[in-house]
Amino acid sequence: MLVNIHVHKKALLLSIAIVLVLPLQAQIWTLQQCLDTAQVNNKNLQISKNNVLLGQQRNSEAKSNLMPKINALADYKYYTDLPYQLIPMSMFGGPEGQFKENQFGVPHTINLNLQFSMPLYNPQIYGAIAATKVASELTQLQYKQTEEQVFFEVSNLYYNAQIVQYQLLYSDSNLINTKKLLANMQLLKDQQMVKTTDVSKISLQAEQLTTQKELLQAKYEQILSLLKFSIGIEQSKPLEIEPKITYIQTNEYQSNQPVESKIAGTRTKLLANELRTLKFSRLPSLSLYGTYGQTGYGYTEEPNEFLNFYPLGFVGVQFSYPLFNGTSTQKKINQKKIEVQTGQLQQNLIAEQNAMQIENAKRQKNIAQRNVAITLLQIELAQTVYKQTVLQQQEGTAGLTEVLLADNALREAQQTHLSVIIEYLKTDLELKKITGNLTSKNF
Repeated sequence: MLVNIHVHKKALLLSIAIVLVLPLQAQIWTLQQCLDTAQVNNKNLQISKNNVLLGQQRNSEAKSNLMPKINALADYKYYTDLPYQLIPMSMFGGPEGQFKENQFGVPHTINLNLQFSMPLYNPQIYGAIAATKVASELTQLQYKQTEEQVFFEVSNLYYNAQIVQYQLLYSDSNLINTKKLLANMQLLKDQQMVKTTDVSKISLQAEQLTTQKELLQAKYEQILSLLKFSIGIEQSKPLEIEPKITYIQTNEYQSNQPVESKIAGTRTKLLANELRTLKFSRLPSLSLYGTYGQTGYGYTEEPNEFLNFYPLGFVGVQFSYPLFNGTSTQKKINQKKIEVQTGQLQQNLIAEQNAMQIENAKRQKNIAQRNVAITLLQIELAQTVYKQTVLQQQEGTAGLTEVLLADNALREAQQTHLSVIIEYLKTDLELKKITGNLTSKNF
């Protein structure tokens, strides 16, 4: 069940403070709206999407190597010197074992051919198809990892902005109290009941609180600027975040395999596929090929000028089997086996580390969840003490030192409360991430 952290009278003050701090025309964005916008507009996610598409295209390219290929070839030769051939003189009644050189052919030769080839069986191609398929799966997981990183960053910025809003609220409340105290001290000084230095101390505290508020406002605007950049909207666009901080009063999330573990497993799978491809390189390959074309012979000298074309065509099957290429293939196989073993160890390490992180995050979240309620009660108690001390000071039964101590105690309680909220939100985000629930719509 979603529960508001501050279910007490400060909710009204917070609403008033937010109206004063933020532009009236700004649209209120929930965290889920910020995450949805980042999923569409964030540049890192868009780049990662392109990498996914690129991986799919590479897989399609690998599959296309199984398709037949047809090439058109054209070739023209002009022989400045015709090639020589040796003719046995015995063909013309001459002695055996003696030859006579002679030039054959015509000076102009033209070849126009269509060449066809198609692999019937090639283990290297099948290995490449399997490898690009696994690589495509890896890019999809990397997109998921980038998405989680963006969600984590946007959520952190959003929570930081909410925390600064509460700091601004406390700063306004403390400044109001200090100004009231300053007015009372000024009246007492006019009646010569307190020293001038007492008034100066309160005046200094008011100035410090004013400066603190200005710094917090600048910090808030800086966080909003970073948030706009992360979700991919223009800096000039007004943005107001939801002022209420909500949290789920449970530390139970559905346990899913984290994306880091999936990436490690896919990389190991890719290495295993590369190992199989290396082993397949020892297998024979079989391909079908053929050529059809025309060969033209031309002669330009009179009286027998001509250019005649003659057909040429054949088909064939080519078988290739690697007999020996040294020991390089075996050494590559040995190296890849070590890489596969290392990948499996990394996968196991990530799984064990993830289980440990889940348990630690659950414990820290439970502690922070309890401390949120405790520190809220401490704030209420500190406020009561401060009001009583101020009243006693006005009645003359308490001095300025007691008032300042009560004021410091109140501010310390407020800061402790905010620190606990930050710790809770941080551990909750981390728990969502390591349980694989960060990108689910559970905010």
